[in-house]
Amino acid sequence: MFYDHQQIEKKWQKYWEDNQTYKTSNNTDKPKFYVLDMFPYPSGAGLHVGHPLGYIASDIYARYKRHQGFNVLHPVGYDSFGLPAEQYAIQTGQHPAITTEQNINRYEEQLRKIGFSFDWSREVRTSDASYYKWTQWIFIELYHSWYNKNTDKAESIDTLIKHFEEKGTEGLNANQNDELNFTAEEWANASDIDKEDILLNYRLAFRAETTVNWCPALGTVLANDEIKDGKSERGGFPVFQKKMMQWSMRISAYSERLLQGLSTLDWPQPLKDAQEYWIGKSQGAQVQFQVEGHNEIVEVFTTRPDTIFGATFMVLAPENPLVDTITTEAQKAEVDTYIEETSKKTERDRMSDVKNVSGAFTGSYAINPFSGEKMPIYISDYVLMGYGTGAVMAVPAHDERDHRFAKKFNLEIKKVVETEEDVQENSFDSKDSVCVNSDFLNGLHYAEAKSKIISEIETKGIGHGTTNYRQRDAIFSRQRYWGEPVPIYYKDGMPYTLPVSALPLELPEVEKYLPTEDGDPPLGNAKTFAWDEVNQKVVSTDLIDDQTIFPLELSTMPGWAGSSWYFLRYMDPQNDGEFSAKNLSDYWGQVDLYIGGSEHATGHLLYSRFWNMFLKDRGYINHDEPFQKLINQGMILGMSAFVYRIDGTNQYVSKNLASEYQTQQIHVDVSLLKGTSDELDTEAFKAWRPDYAHAEFILEDGKYITDREVEKMSKSKYNVVNPDDICDEYGADGLRLYEMFLGPLEQSKPWNTQGLSGVYGFLKKFWNLYFNGEVFEVSEEEPTKAEYKVLHTLIKKVVYDIENFSFNTSVSSFMIAVNELQKLKCNKRNILEPLAVIISPYAPHICEELWSLLGHDTSIEFEKFPALNEDYLIEDEIEYPVSVNGKMKFKISLSAQLSAKEVEDLVISNEKMQQILEGKTPSYIYKD
Repeated sequence: MFYDHQQIEKKWQKYWEDNQTYKTSNNTDKPKFYVLDMFPYPSGAGLHVGHPLGYIASDIYARYKRHQGFNVLHPVGYDSFGLPAEQYAIQTGQHPAITTEQNINRYEEQLRKIGFSFDWSREVRTSDASYYKWTQWIFIELYHSWYNKNTDKAESIDTLIKHFEEKGTEGLNANQNDELNFTAEEWANASDIDKEDILLNYRLAFRAETTVNWCPALGTVLANDEIKDGKSERGGFPVFQKKMMQWSMRISAYSERLLQGLSTLDWPQPLKDAQEYWIGKSQGAQVQFQVEGHNEIVEVFTTRPDTIFGATFMVLAPENPLVDTITTEAQKAEVDTYIEETSKKTERDRMSDVKNVSGAFTGSYAINPFSGEKMPIYISDYVLMGYGTGAVMAVPAHDERDHRFAKKFNLEIKKVVETEEDVQENSFDSKDSVCVNSDFLNGLHYAEAKSKIISEIETKGIGHGTTNYRQRDAIFSRQRYWGEPVPIYYKDGMPYTLPVSALPLELPEVEKYLPTEDGDPPLGNAKTFAWDEVNQKVVSTDLIDDQTIFPLELSTMPGWAGSSWYFLRYMDPQNDGEFSAKNLSDYWGQVDLYIGGSEHATGHLLYSRFWNMFLKDRGYINHDEPFQKLINQGMILGMSAFVYRIDGTNQYVSKNLASEYQTQQIHVDVSLLKGTSDELDTEAFKAWRPDYAHAEFILEDGKYITDREVEKMSKSKYNVVNPDDICDEYGADGLRLYEMFLGPLEQSKPWNTQGLSGVYGFLKKFWNLYFNGEVFEVSEEEPTKAEYKVLHTLIKKVVYDIENFSFNTSVSSFMIAVNELQKLKCNKRNILEPLAVIISPYAPHICEELWSLLGHDTSIEFEKFPALNEDYLIEDEIEYPVSVNGKMKFKISLSAQLSAKEVEDLVISNEKMQQILEGKTPSYIYKD
């Protein structure tokens, strides 16, 4: 029977949509299972075949859990704020909302075509005002919260105010920007403005001067992961370090909890390691060094206070505020030049560049509080203002980077840890040796030396033992248009939140999407974007009088804001009164399975965990972590095609002749190849781009053969394969099966369209099991034991594979089972019905059609997954090989129920064995 995949797939996709087959109920007694894919950004290019890999895996698992009787939440939505749409708006004037809507429509069309079992009724978009209303609400909650170290959680700012009213800062243990000290009386006498200023020091969403990655060409601050090699990932524009007043999130308050929480998660170890490194917990001491001739103190954090006698110089971050104060007139020009050069590097670049040594001398000296020796103070880009105190005591004998710096600037290198190593030539960093040249620490091992020096530091009143974290507070402002407006207005220079009743604060219309002539963010171009405090509404900016009508914040939120909590909104997406009803967030709880790329390790995944913990602290949800199990899918790689252009000409030479010429290798679009071959369609190539219109070709055997190479699938490499084309030719079920068949989910693997013919052949063979020629024919006859064995062998294998995410081996098992059933000429209902259910998570369209042909009027989706009966796997007979004097002579099949003695007797009495023995008795019988 002809397998018409196009007709079948259109039919069932329409059925699922019309019948809302995958709409998830919140009212059920079933156990829940929450399956989620990482939020897609809807780019203009649409999907290529690499994108659905993780979606197919999660869809198989979601369908399997439905078959197991779970109430499955498997939603979809779009992370629809983003820089590409804004850049397109700048270039064309088209509003980003229009571009985004077009892109989403294209994405949805493609996703539906692949047959995903998403609950489309729960779709969310971060750029919809109904969604970002709650992103703004979470910001307001963060603003009105502080972190109480005593209770180890976030609390309402009201509890902090109460503490100030009763005790001032006495007994306060809070995460803060600066350590403040005042009495309850001083708090009571402070002005409202001063009180607001003090509270900003503690709020979890706060405004402060911060060093940021500033991209003038884009007119915005960029996150580290939006920068590559000192340039913006989008557009390749230069990025500079700059100090600006920015909104930040106090994620640093959660560093220890974020670290400890990793042990509770079923995540890939490399991802956990990345977060652990990013958080960067270290224990040591905070120590103060007096600057000679100044009233200034340089405070450092060091993990090796036991080496303080070997500290021979100090290094400050170029952006450290002390640099201006302590730099001498003679060194000012050199220092200023160095600071300017450093501003062109991102923090990530500075951290990763471990080999290049550079710096500038400030002209000032610090005094070592233990040796009493003078220590020249330098600046260098390897010290970061955001980590520790923005200053280090350099111990070149026992730190590789300090050693390189000392050698470069001819500074003293002093051994203080016993070693045979010549520390003048190489640094020696060990915690296994003892202290030397260190006065009262001499002879002590690391642990006791560290404890003793910290005690002495505290006795001297110049510092204390402490724990530090590399993770810094997350910058939350972006000078862009296409993002969530920050619900803040400014009164007397201080920020105030809008009332919740005023949310959402919607994006205003603007005439242009660039910064204003005064350098304000694009929202500064809005004509209606001011806050009327009396009437509680947004009004014209012309009305601002700083009496009752005030300016609104002009920055927007970063791209990660909306994606830091979307998994919660899916639980109750239409709720206009709260982000999610508590009973629903309690029911759905954690995401049970989360699939996405490893590139989000220290961005989205950290911010989501932070916001989730915060909402738990404030009592809005009950679960500590958002994602219990996480899988990073690998990449599907493209098979790029290349032509060879002879240098200085418009001639193109075929692959196997290219070595005879000086050539340049050029990517060409894989769609220009003939069918699935490597032959270039030369006419299509000439029509592809104007500069190739007059191309000439040097052929081999009358053909132009391209070179091929496996690379990342990317538009820029012209190796993208459109899933729509695959669905048209081989079907969505063929695409789904092939992507799983390619290899283990977590590994990267090359795409080869030719390979689809194999899985398509399997689908046709599977289809024809149910037909006798052109007639659908299924027998009611009881299956044989051999047929049951094939079925239950498959059940056992598929259950194991799905639960261990080994989807590729399941596809192989499908092929084996169908081949065996075909050999057995099996058309029994009791085999073919459960077979359709087993294969349906992978190939839902064909299985729905077969289920319908089997006489069912409901979807196959909620049928119980077939139960394994191990009895069918027990062998009735065992085939024994019989060897004589080490040589195998024959095989004999005997009942599996026989004892070893019975088997021995039957083998000895066997006619063949009697011929071999010739009446003799075997001297030894070995039984394995």
